[in-house]
Amino acid sequence: MRSTDSVQQPIVRLAGLVPALAFTAILSVGCAAQLPQRITPISEEGLNVVRIETTSGTERNTQPVALTPGEVGTILRGVRVWEQRNVIHRLVSGEAPKTRAFRDDELAFLAPAISRALAQAGPSDRVYFHVSHATSTGEEETTTGWIFIRDPILHLVLSEVHDRHGPGPDISRYDRQMPDIPPTSGSFNATFEPEQYLVKIRSGGGWFSADQREELFIRYRDALSSLPVHPLNEKETPSQPPQ
Repeated sequence: MRSTDSVQQPIVRLAGLVPALAFTAILSVGCAAQLPQRITPISEEGLNVVRIETTSGTERNTQPVALTPGEVGTILRGVRVWEQRNVIHRLVSGEAPKTRAFRDDELAFLAPAISRALAQAGPSDRVYFHVSHATSTGEEETTTGWIFIRDPILHLVLSEVHDRHGPGPDISRYDRQMPDIPPTSGSFNATFEPEQYLVKIRSGGGWFSADQREELFIRYRDALSSLPVHPLNEKETPSQPPQ
């Protein structure tokens, strides 16, 4: 019996260690997943920000990329958005009109900064942008998203476009998809025009999610070869958009 006990004791001790080792491994993975991204600031003016973010994805981007501010502005100028409306709202008011996702005053800040960011970004990077201004009613109006390139495709991800909310974090976004919301919500559709250069659109989030993602896959080189490049006045002072 003594010899049997001597064999079983190490096995019992090893079995007791397995859960502890497994918990330690899971904890280590969780901590690693929460490590902060490396962020490189590019431009910041008030509430307007452009920066480079290093991601942990396995797919590699074809960056750095040389695009002039005028070329970046031309691509962004072709992005159109319109409000998502439910069936009742469409019956009453029809389909929502399409509008430009980026106004000229926003492009004056974004295009030069994104041009510099794409020239500095590496294969594991994406470019984050955020533009915001105060409206005449005291609200904030924000547009936020990311850009990265995997040739021949430029990926433009939009999470909010001209989204109006109270000063500070937009907590009300978490309530917009509930059944008793007013017909004008913050959810939107997006496209690129001319649509012949749009490969596809991938949507994220959902009706009960405050975190919408509209990702446009754009054949940007083909678009730039045929679209007129609009000159940008980089020193233009951002103006209040018409109400």
